[in-house]
Amino acid sequence: MANGNDSEQEKQAAMEPWEAAYRQFAQEFQPFEWSSRTKLLSVLVDRKSDARFCECHIKASKLIPMGTTDVPLDPEQPEYRANRELVANHAAFAQMKEDALGGRTFSNIVAEYSKEADPEHPLKIIGGQHRFEAIKAALAAGIDVYHGVKVYLDLNMDQRLDVQLISNTNIAISSDLYDRMQETFKGPQLRDWCQSVDLLLAGKDFADRGGRGRLLTVRDARTFICNYYRGQQIELKKFDVSDTTPILCDSGEHDADWEALRSAHPEIWKDAGLSKAGKEFARLVAAQRAAFAGKSPKPPVDYPEKALNAAVMSAWAYVAGALQTNPTRLQRHYGLADTVGRDPLNAAALARGRHRTDPDNYRGLGYRTDLKERGRLVELFGLQAEEGKGIANTTIDIAIKKYHAKQAQLEVQKAQAKAG
Repeated sequence: MANGNDSEQEKQAAMEPWEAAYRQFAQEFQPFEWSSRTKLLSVLVDRKSDARFCECHIKASKLIPMGTTDVPLDPEQPEYRANRELVANHAAFAQMKEDALGGRTFSNIVAEYSKEADPEHPLKIIGGQHRFEAIKAALAAGIDVYHGVKVYLDLNMDQRLDVQLISNTNIAISSDLYDRMQETFKGPQLRDWCQSVDLLLAGKDFADRGGRGRLLTVRDARTFICNYYRGQQIELKKFDVSDTTPILCDSGEHDADWEALRSAHPEIWKDAGLSKAGKEFARLVAAQRAAFAGKSPKPPVDYPEKALNAAVMSAWAYVAGALQTNPTRLQRHYGLADTVGRDPLNAAALARGRHRTDPDNYRGLGYRTDLKERGRLVELFGLQAEEGKGIANTTIDIAIKKYHAKQAQLEVQKAQAKAG
């Protein structure tokens, strides 16, 4: 006859994975609903994703030691996080910490119970990281009360991404964070490539929100790569009569251009030409910043970061792709980073560049990111590559005029085609 232990082991083996996780979670965390023996700790199902979860209250003395906000979206990429950065100096966070010290019971904390990564901290905090940190500080001061937690059980990758997205949406997720989460879900390839070409430092993830002086965003990286390949589609001898306007990749939503590119170029991460372009652009970014390092008086804040303006980046990448069939001009394009005596992009001269049709509030080339700005910059980088003498006032002026002349000619072609 089987003994009691054998019977219990048989019961465990017969359980669904989520049932086993549910029992293990309840025994380890002893939520109020479980310990009160009122059988109110029920497991619910999200019918959209089929994810199972329970809503309960956990004491801080259980929640904090076995919980963590250091949560990977994909356990196979544990060094990269799905959560946004903690905003430690926000007034609302300061109030939250004060409330916690006063014994406030918080709710709406979202977590996943999983020992797949970091088994010593099986409760992975997905939503409510600021509340978690406030509770942590209060517990250190001896405040140990129950807090409301929604705990997901036995999530697969699709369900985990879904929970991450809906949880972060509650705190106004930025489009850049959304992009980062989506890209992490697909795998580490884009991030690894950016690190390999020095557009991201080793071990660093994409920024969760854009801004001057920050890390590269997923949108930046996608935009660079997409425009490199779009430039390759242009016949160089027809450059002056073709529409050479770069694109900006979508952000915060499904990016059809990016998905189409990855499907069309399955060997993208092994493309030596693309990698070379990435490394050369990283050199340009570094050279532009170095040109202003320690300068007094300080230059306008955008000058050192001019290379990372979306219009500048997309146009530079587009021209790099277009010049792959002309090594001499390509080398001149890459050689812009070697400019001596001033910043490679000549930001002050760009600020003076304008066309007679520009509005009074136009601040010069390299500030905006619209179609016109991107198209003008393609002409500028194309001209610079013809002689390799760098960017000057005359080059900027000619490039702007060439752009408008080209657009006028393209309009004529469209009208003629329409007329039959």
